[in-house]
Amino acid sequence: MPATSTTRQSVPGVVPQRVGPGRGEAAARCLGRDGAVVLTGYEPDADSLVVAAATVLGDRLRQLFPQRLRRSHDGRPVPLHADGFDLVVEIAGVPHRRRDPDEDHVLVQCVRGAASGGESFVADAYRFVDECEAADPELWEFLTRTDVDLYGAWAGLRGLPAEPRVGRHVEYTRTGRRLVRRTDGAAPLHRDPQAEYVQAMLERLKSAVAETEQGLERFRLAEGEILVLDNYRCWHGRDAHTGERAVRILTLRTSDAR
Repeated sequence: MPATSTTRQSVPGVVPQRVGPGRGEAAARCLGRDGAVVLTGYEPDADSLVVAAATVLGDRLRQLFPQRLRRSHDGRPVPLHADGFDLVVEIAGVPHRRRDPDEDHVLVQCVRGAASGGESFVADAYRFVDECEAADPELWEFLTRTDVDLYGAWAGLRGLPAEPRVGRHVEYTRTGRRLVRRTDGAAPLHRDPQAEYVQAMLERLKSAVAETEQGLERFRLAEGEILVLDNYRCWHGRDAHTGERAVRILTLRTSDAR
């Protein structure tokens, strides 16, 4: 069983800058600098997400995935995570990819704000990993050099391919972009002789991320505002809330994606 690190890391928090309408270049600069930006002045509708994606990412856009409207009543907290899922369905006998493990950007629009709570938070996963190299070398070694089944914990879910999706938490694209994954679906590979070690390290990562989450600065999205995230670089989540809350989510791939 791996020993637990006693070295506390700093908090790699990100509070996205707000950018008004008609300032696509400024929003793109903020996204490139911080990994996240909040766009203001949009109507809370599905078309706004597509327009926002084109405004910030321009001709780098390659593939948009179906939007997801998420409604919650007295919602539980959503821990830090990166989007991405391996989901393929058949429509009229033709396979269609509904989600992709390598979605490199995500847009989250507030459609209806909660009566209380529901604040968002963002962490710079690059900083988390870089600081982990000194604070917890064993965890860093695991994240950068150990293969896991990225969705093995969700095996049997309808639409999830039967073949294991094998990868590491930290990888690089052909263009040299680093991606840092964070999913509750990760599991040891089938019959991995190090399965016990891998499971212990997954729990250690979960604890380290939960500790990081506690120190992150919170911010609230107003209705219509859109949080744009570099999904390879930043993890995001939200606090518990009371009352009704709704967000619309768009994930996509650009020319820089894996």
